[in-house]
Amino acid sequence: MKRLRLQLPFFIAVRTVLNTAYRMVYPFLPVFSRALGVDIGTMSLALTVRSAAGAAAPLLAPLSDRRGRRFGMMLGIGLFTAGAAVPFLGSRWLWFAAALVLMTVGKYTFDPAMQAHLGDVVPYAKRGTAMAMAEICWSLAFILGIPAAGFLIGRFGWRSPFLALACLGFAALVSARFFFGRDGGRTGTARPAQEAETAGTGSGGTALAAHVRNYTAVLGSAAALAGLAAILLASAANETVNVVFGVWLEDSFGLKITALGAASAVIGLAEFGGESLIAATIDRVGKIRALLIGLAANTAAVLVLPAAGRSTAGAFAGLFVFYLTFEYTIVGVIPVMSEILVDARATLLAFNMTAFSAGRALAAWLSPRLYAAGFPAVAAAAAVLNVLAFLAVLRLRRLTSRTS
Repeated sequence: MKRLRLQLPFFIAVRTVLNTAYRMVYPFLPVFSRALGVDIGTMSLALTVRSAAGAAAPLLAPLSDRRGRRFGMMLGIGLFTAGAAVPFLGSRWLWFAAALVLMTVGKYTFDPAMQAHLGDVVPYAKRGTAMAMAEICWSLAFILGIPAAGFLIGRFGWRSPFLALACLGFAALVSARFFFGRDGGRTGTARPAQEAETAGTGSGGTALAAHVRNYTAVLGSAAALAGLAAILLASAANETVNVVFGVWLEDSFGLKITALGAASAVIGLAEFGGESLIAATIDRVGKIRALLIGLAANTAAVLVLPAAGRSTAGAFAGLFVFYLTFEYTIVGVIPVMSEILVDARATLLAFNMTAFSAGRALAAWLSPRLYAAGFPAVAAAAAVLNVLAFLAVLRLRRLTSRTS
């Protein structure tokens, strides 16, 4: 646990960088669109492809179950760093989309390995708080990362944040080895027989068998599938608003780059509040009960958002509540998923990322089409998706007979 106190700040710093890259596209979507000479519909296609790339996470995650958590984390950082350098190969939309895809695959490789490491070392009764602390990076990306990206874009052009992210990714890759021992970050939750079977053989057949065994465990678990359905639906609800909130603010109030960066900082503060609140309450209230509370509150928030958005202050206040309640919900999912399949922990957590990404891919395609009918249509669709997620969590509770 003493080492964990050193690792947590490292996790937060690295994931702040990764999440800044992931999130900066939303508020600056009009800026990137103009720089690349494409319309918002084409940019939404890039977001759809990026989200679909999250499907690669389960292909790489079993490596973390087999070769150690450090290996998975360093692989993810390496892919991210390479992706951040891609925009410097050209100014076409294709290079931009390729950068988003590669950085996302890196993020979705790092995150489940890190979360599995926390699942290995922290008892379930206390895991909600520990994992919520590691998720503070989402809010830090909005509070620190995106305003910094806005400053760089305004001063040095649209590529400049990618250079900063590539340099930070390389620094993380170099320093990662100092935070984990020679055990590769693995702490012994896997079955000894499995460890003996997979360690040191170098056999492609054995590796494939281990992958298939983990995939079968996930796809054969009704509880895992219910949890994944809830994540996909809640993620889609959030992304439906994410994709167009920058455009909505610009269309409604004429907000430009600096103001959009400020809006992102407000959202970051909301997410910090959600992460702090879930860290303080999840292990006391009960993990699944907290999910139900969060989904209900987020549904109410998104239904109120169009009316709140009649003024700039109201729009900012509505977005604050919407993102606070979503963050409370989505962070609470992680410790629940980490305990469903202990022997395939990293693999299921990667499927968790895939479900999250699939929901975003669906909404990235759908949201601009809904926005053509007005922002109330976007809010109504997000509410429906949240209700379906609520029903999926109720099923998960029945399957696990667990309220905590």
